[in-house]
Amino acid sequence: MVKRRTRWPVPTYSRVVPRTSGRVLVVDDNKVIRQLIRVNLELEGIEVVTAADGAECLEVVHQARPDLITLDVVMPRLNGLRTAARLRSDPRTAGIPLVIVSACTQHEVESGLDVGVDAFLAKPFEPQELVRVVQSLIDTTPAGRVRGSGDTEAAAGHA
Repeated sequence: MVKRRTRWPVPTYSRVVPRTSGRVLVVDDNKVIRQLIRVNLELEGIEVVTAADGAECLEVVHQARPDLITLDVVMPRLNGLRTAARLRSDPRTAGIPLVIVSACTQHEVESGLDVGVDAFLAKPFEPQELVRVVQSLIDTTPAGRVRGSGDTEAAAGHA
């Protein structure tokens, strides 16, 4: 018997996880990295929605209503730093914690801090550190809180 993969008509992936402790939008152009992040977060009871680049992130963020967004920096169409800047400039998404998961240069870290990124996780990352950073930001960000570019405490600890 040959196993076949089902091709979904929508490129976005979402799975409702019992006893969910948050929802994360994972944005990365590398499918393997998206799946690695998704699996590690779902094992901790976190619901995950994925997008392949910044443009897709901006298309699905209002439907997904995530508690946190992870962003790669280097992506086609719209990179992670420009995506972060757009998310911060929209009042509906300005309060969502943003975590850059990328092999960042110091310049990219500084640019991320300037646009209001909350934390940085260098690739390759330890799955436990990913979960710790994500859970920490979800747990400490009150619902509806509008974060500004001046909120760099969390980011400074992870730069």
